[in-house]
Amino acid sequence: MARNTTPWAVAVALGGGLATGLMAASSQPAQAQPAPKVLRIAMTATDVPTTTGMPNNGFEGMRFLGYPVFEAPVLWDLSDPSKPAGLRPGLAESWAQAPDDPRTWIFRLRPGVTFHDGTAWNADAFLWTMDRFFKPDAAQFDPAGSAITRARIPIMAGYRKLDDMTVAISTTRVASYFPYMAVYLLMTSPSSWEQGGRDWARVAALPPAGTGPFRLSRFQPRVSAELSKHEGYWDRARVPRLDRILLLPIPEANTRLAALRGGQVDWIEVPPPDAIPSLRQAGFQITTGSYPHVWPYLMQTSEGSPLRDVRVRQALNYCVDRPGLVQMLNGTAEPSMGFLKPGDPAFGNPQHRYRLDPARGRALLAEAGFTPQRPLAFKVMVSTSGSGQMLPLPMNEFLQQTLREACGVNLSFEVTEWNALLTAVRAGPTAPAVMGSHAINVSSPSSDPSVAARYFLQAFVPPNGFNWPQWTDPTFEEAFAALENARDPTEFAAAYARAHERIVDNPPWLFIVHDLNPRAMSRRVRGFTSVQSWFQDLVPVDLQ
Repeated sequence: MARNTTPWAVAVALGGGLATGLMAASSQPAQAQPAPKVLRIAMTATDVPTTTGMPNNGFEGMRFLGYPVFEAPVLWDLSDPSKPAGLRPGLAESWAQAPDDPRTWIFRLRPGVTFHDGTAWNADAFLWTMDRFFKPDAAQFDPAGSAITRARIPIMAGYRKLDDMTVAISTTRVASYFPYMAVYLLMTSPSSWEQGGRDWARVAALPPAGTGPFRLSRFQPRVSAELSKHEGYWDRARVPRLDRILLLPIPEANTRLAALRGGQVDWIEVPPPDAIPSLRQAGFQITTGSYPHVWPYLMQTSEGSPLRDVRVRQALNYCVDRPGLVQMLNGTAEPSMGFLKPGDPAFGNPQHRYRLDPARGRALLAEAGFTPQRPLAFKVMVSTSGSGQMLPLPMNEFLQQTLREACGVNLSFEVTEWNALLTAVRAGPTAPAVMGSHAINVSSPSSDPSVAARYFLQAFVPPNGFNWPQWTDPTFEEAFAALENARDPTEFAAAYARAHERIVDNPPWLFIVHDLNPRAMSRRVRGFTSVQSWFQDLVPVDLQ
């Protein structure tokens, strides 16, 4: 009989073997102790996210191999599921704009913290990691980690040590939202790099040391990563309840489902929507919740693109059957009319409230020169799976059919892998990685204005940020400048609303849905709360 040697099956076998060995040992009277609690999670990723302290695979990588292991000066506050996640002190106890220079931020670092390998956390460790990401001539420079970090923090100008526990960070522009960018500065022990022979590829297998409540204890490329409880975590109130977490890449939704039903895993990301009723009936837990996330098409607005005319982009937003797509997803998403959700105070009062209106869509297309005799046709780059992508292939097939039926639009696809899609977003529209596509289907967080900055400001066209459409709108730029300089919360909110109105009325994106972050779990899983964030707190999670 052939053995099942798929990566996830191998990983489950390894994790299970380890657990079995420990359980056998615990059966001996002299060593009586409870079996370790091992949570097995099936991710949507095609591979284990990189383990060196700046994971790839988008925010799913950050969710599971970022924050649980590596921390930043500022952390997301995941304690209150009733509201969108804010910020809390992490490796910095406090931060503030310098009184004499709004482009400079002062961070007071947290004393008494050590990395998992015993190395002290201080200003020198901070500078070492910053050089890893932002100093190309540094010995520890990490091109892969740098590309990810620079894309998320495109306004970094400089940084310096003020004393052993105080640092200053300077930005290229005044940015009231900079603390929301500081959450992506994940710190890694300098000793890890030395122990890995000053080679980041070898550091990945050590595994490397962070400061988080979990530590990396085992890693097999394309198979699994194992996290273990960090007993010496600096926040004694937040020592994990689990002993270990086994992370398994299983990109195909039905394979994840089979692994959950068969008891090989305890938790799956993005269960197939049509399986949710039967999962509930069988006693599995289904969690959903509103969170800051949007699933759009980024539309190319540069010269020569069929999507350059604003009327075309508005038309497409009136040609999408969002309720039909939500129904296909079994209620695990909600219609999108903008970057933000309509209930968000910063949504504003745009002139356009997008809904399915084929007559209006066809009329706008006709004004732009696209008729049944000369239909609009364009190509979209899509992924097979990935962080926050839900079910991209059937969702895009649905959109292809409904856009054709509603407005006569001919949609074609360039299908690629998730990380290749992310590479394309970071490239210019004419780059080979884009493969001639006029739009890119990539999910995006919408958690705060720092994300809006790097997706919509003209200054952040690739490679400086994620403004892949190369969109520019003077009114948006003016409103966002007011937001960046605002010190009063009311002024800040009003400016953000004005900026968002332009994102809707002059849309660089085709707004499709906001998903509800669905996941399915065994009834053994306890203590998990779905919060309004891309990220989740794994510390309180337990197994029955």
